[in-house]
Amino acid sequence: MKEKMVYSLDKKDEKIVALLENLGITKVTARALMYVAQVEECRSVDIEQGADLRQPEVSLAMKDLLHRGWVIKRQQKNQQKGRPHHIYKALYRIHELVESFEREKLQEITNVQRGLTALKRYVAAHTELKIQGVWC
Repeated sequence: MKEKMVYSLDKKDEKIVALLENLGITKVTARALMYVAQVEECRSVDIEQGADLRQPEVSLAMKDLLHRGWVIKRQQKNQQKGRPHHIYKALYRIHELVESFEREKLQEITNVQRGLTALKRYVAAHTELKIQGVWC
């Protein structure tokens, strides 16, 4: 039987997972990201074992990471019968992913600020018209 090393998350990885979670990434996605970002490429089952996730959690996390453009997926034929394996690979190193996430969050902040500014203007104009007895 062939032996294969499976990477697993350590305490430093768990700290990064917690920080990502505080910034809005789900714990499951953060755990999968930390695993994938630190290996050359891996199968879903490797992520399950290394990130201590269940198969449905891995599927959801990888869908999110694929949507963000942070990983790619390819299929590899199963050497036995059955469905092919999904092989995942991070497109960036972890510090590059953090920079990408930072840009995403800064854009969200900009959008919220614009929305609040527009809301304040509208409320101020509406309130002034109401005070003058004119309705919008």
